[in-house]
Amino acid sequence: MAWFKRSKIGINTATENKKEAPDGLWKKCPSCKKPLLNSEQIENQYVCQYCNYHLRIGSAEYFSILFDNNSFEELFPNLTSGDPLNFEDTKKYTDRLKESYLKTGLKDAIRCGHGKIQGEDIVIACMDFAFIGGSMGSVVGEKIARSIDYCINHKVPFLLISKSGGARMMEAAFSLMQMAKTSAKLALLSKAKVPYISYLTDPTTGGVTASYAMLGDINISEPGALIGFAGPRVIKETIKKDLPKGFQTAEFVLEHGFLDFIEDRRNMKNKIASFIRVVQ
Repeated sequence: MAWFKRSKIGINTATENKKEAPDGLWKKCPSCKKPLLNSEQIENQYVCQYCNYHLRIGSAEYFSILFDNNSFEELFPNLTSGDPLNFEDTKKYTDRLKESYLKTGLKDAIRCGHGKIQGEDIVIACMDFAFIGGSMGSVVGEKIARSIDYCINHKVPFLLISKSGGARMMEAAFSLMQMAKTSAKLALLSKAKVPYISYLTDPTTGGVTASYAMLGDINISEPGALIGFAGPRVIKETIKKDLPKGFQTAEFVLEHGFLDFIEDRRNMKNKIASFIRVVQ
């Protein structure tokens, strides 16, 4: 039965001839730790088929899920960050930006596009956590502001997908100014009676939560998303009390009135399209 077991001893396979799975084919679910095949992730819209954990994804994936046939016109694609403060810590800010350009293929932590959701016109601005933690800098604020102007001029609903660690410290006050800038622009959007949907994903924290993420005509989230301002450790040390179970999860935030509803990512497109039809 040589076909079933080796009859010769000392047979070795050269390294270059060994069969190995290519990188990126599998991913482990952070929740249940089970392996997920990449093609199955795409089919299931990046939700674990075993435990329904919503994997973190970027703008390219959200656009493919939400836009009809993944067809859209990207808006303001060439805006890039400057270095107004000549900031340097362990490395120069300009070097960090160059590294992020090469690593992610993105120009900054947000992308904007105009397309259709189930035949309804919409502009989507989606943040990318992979680009310096999805931090809100001057380019993020400017793209949001320009997207709002575009929506006002074309009477198109605006959807903003937040995924951020907060303001970008390398731009200091310039990044903090984006909170006021985007909030003022959203006031103009409301005055023009153009719908604004805020879609909060894991994680949405810091200055993003304190500004445009919580100002939607309707605020929606995915299950289990981390939503908050300061981190739990900082809050616990400040108030000197233990925090309740599930603190800063989407479910906790919904219970306390800061969200309108939580929806599975696989149903989100239908929900958003339904909301647009109701308000128009």
